[in-house]
Amino acid sequence: MTNDKLTLPTTIADYTRSLMGRNISPHLITAYTTDLRQFISWIAETDISVIRPDQVTRLHISEYLSFLASKGLTGVTRARKLASIREFFKYLTENGALPSSPAAGVTMPRKEKKSRVVSRPDDYNRLLSLAGSNARDFSILQLFLQTGIRVSELVNLTLSDIDFTAYTIKIHGKGQKERIIDLDKKATQALKNYLASRPQILDRHVFLNYKGEGISDRGVKKLIEKYRKQAGIEKKISHIIRVKGKQFVEFHEPGKRRDRRGSPTKRGSAVAAASAV
Repeated sequence: MTNDKLTLPTTIADYTRSLMGRNISPHLITAYTTDLRQFISWIAETDISVIRPDQVTRLHISEYLSFLASKGLTGVTRARKLASIREFFKYLTENGALPSSPAAGVTMPRKEKKSRVVSRPDDYNRLLSLAGSNARDFSILQLFLQTGIRVSELVNLTLSDIDFTAYTIKIHGKGQKERIIDLDKKATQALKNYLASRPQILDRHVFLNYKGEGISDRGVKKLIEKYRKQAGIEKKISHIIRVKGKQFVEFHEPGKRRDRRGSPTKRGSAVAAASAV
């Protein structure tokens, strides 16, 4: 393919297809492509002469990051968008479409350090008490509080992943990796109570929606948000953390993401953290 045919939209479409073939999660693919489409939309509005990847310069990328900063986007968000742009141009250079990447020399925006706000025990107790009359919701919240698994991991749990004899659950993580997590008595009992009332249907997902199908990521996030509001907790729940057997719910402002630390990669992990929203 000649450079004349390598328009920005077509190369992004090619790049997206390559991501799908690398076993990358759909959520990450969507994030990459969204960042790239926003970038080329900005270019189309600011420099109509740029229609091909080889016409994008380092200055374009730097000015785009400055534009995002002027709109109030955080350093964390701008760094993520630059990372998406870098990966895209890296793909083009590795496949011979470009001799070099215009993003290679662009400085990564500085990420802000935010202080962590940890709730008191009565915050998560309120969440649990509000869900107490709903066995499914109560079980979901207990699992998050005890294990720190990701939302995507929770919705993919199947009945065969639960071992009540060993008091464990099998988690299917990113990249088709599996790990075993111990369950404490509260989480085990919550699961048993829920499964006793769970409809006996063909769908093998542990947690079902009102249609009798496996609950979705969005469904779980809406559930958590509902109880957060009912509990009168002003800040959105971002991570659920368990440290040395003591459970805390971490909050920070909507739209602010922070790196995951201490994910439960083996049985008996002392620290478990996962994004809940």
